[in-house]
Amino acid sequence: MTEQSIEGNNKSLAVLKRFNFFLYGTIAILTSFFPLYFQEIGLSKIEIGMIMAGGPFISIFANPFWGYWSDRTQNVKRILILLLIGNLIATVIVFQTRSYVLIFALMLIFFFFNSPTFSQSNSLILNAIENTKHKFGAFRLWGSLGWAIIAVLAGPVLSWMGLLNLWVLYGAMMVVTLLFTIGLPRGRVTTKPKGERQSYWKVMISSKVFFVFVILGVLISVPNSINQTFVSLYISNLGGSNELIGWSVFLSAVFEIPVFLLFDRFLKKSTKMMLGCLVLISILFVIRWLLMSVVGGPIHIIFIQILHCITFGGYYYVGTSLSAHLIPGEYRATGQAIYALTWGGISGIVAGLFGGWMFDNLGPQMMYQICAAISVAGVIGFLFMWLRMRKQPQLT
Repeated sequence: MTEQSIEGNNKSLAVLKRFNFFLYGTIAILTSFFPLYFQEIGLSKIEIGMIMAGGPFISIFANPFWGYWSDRTQNVKRILILLLIGNLIATVIVFQTRSYVLIFALMLIFFFFNSPTFSQSNSLILNAIENTKHKFGAFRLWGSLGWAIIAVLAGPVLSWMGLLNLWVLYGAMMVVTLLFTIGLPRGRVTTKPKGERQSYWKVMISSKVFFVFVILGVLISVPNSINQTFVSLYISNLGGSNELIGWSVFLSAVFEIPVFLLFDRFLKKSTKMMLGCLVLISILFVIRWLLMSVVGGPIHIIFIQILHCITFGGYYYVGTSLSAHLIPGEYRATGQAIYALTWGGISGIVAGLFGGWMFDNLGPQMMYQICAAISVAGVIGFLFMWLRMRKQPQLT
C-alpha cells in the first residue's frame, strides 16, 4: 500500500468515527422521545406499542434484504446513504399526520429504512478495519458518545421547542449525518470466486453455534426492547421531565465507551470466551430488571440505567464480534443483519405488543419482574452452550 493510499484510508476512517457519532446521536433522539411524542398527540400506550412493534416486524425482512444487497454490491456505504435518505423522507411525512392508521402505515416505511442502519454501520466498520491494527470498539464508542451527548442536549431543546416539533430537530440532525457520508470508506471485502461461494442461508444454518446464539439472543433482547420502548414513559409517569429522560439516555450510553475499550483490549477471538462473557452479561440483565421493578422515583431509574453500558453495551460488542467470528467475511453484512434481528426484529415485535399490554394492565413493576424471568431463561441457555463448548477443546 502506498503512502498516499494509507493517508486516504486514515482520512476515511476518521470520517467513519464522526459519522457514527451523528448516526447514533440522531437516532437516539427518536428512540428517547418518540413514545412521548405519540403520547402527546393522544395515542394510548397499547397504540404506541403497536406502532413500535410494527417496525421490528418490518425489520425481519428489511435487515436481510439490505444485508444481501450490501454483500452483493460490496458497497455498504451506498446502502447506508439509501437507508438514511429513506429514513429522512419517511420521518418528515409521518410527523405531518395525526391519523393513527396513516401513522402506523408510514412508520412501517420508516422502519424499513431505519432498522438496518446499525447493522450496516457495524459491517462498514468491520470491513474497513479488516487486516489493520484498528479495533471495532474504537469506532463503535463514537456511536455511544453521540447517543449520550446528543440525547442529553435534545431534552432541554425539546422542552423549549415542544415535542410537536421533534421532527425539526431530527430532520436537521439527519441532514448533518448524511453530509458525513461523504468520505466514508466503501466497505468492500475480498470475496471468494463466484463458483466457490455458498448460498447465504446455507452459510448461516451451517454454523450451529451462530444459529443457537441468535435464538437465545431473543430471550435477552425482548426485555431490553421492552425497557427501551417504555422507560421514557415510566420516567414521565413517575414525574420525570424531558431533561431527566435525556440524562437517563446520557448515563446509559456514555459509560459504554470504557466498556468497548476494555473489550477491545481483553476480548479474545474465542467462541468459548465470548459465550462465557454472554453468560455473565445475561446475569447482569436479570439484576437490572429486578432493580427496575422496585424503583421508588424517576431518579432511581437514572442510576439503574448506568447498568445499560455493561449489559447492552457488553452484549452488543460480544454479539457483534461473535457473529463476525463465526460468519465468513464475504457474508458479513448478512450475518450482522441476522444478528440485528434478535434486537430489532422478533424481540421488538414481542416487546411492542406484549410490553404495551403489560404496562397498561399489569403495571411497570410487574412488567420488569416478567422481564427478569425471561432473562433467566437466556442465562440458562447461554450457560448450557458454554458448558458444552468447554467439553470440546478443539473448537475456538
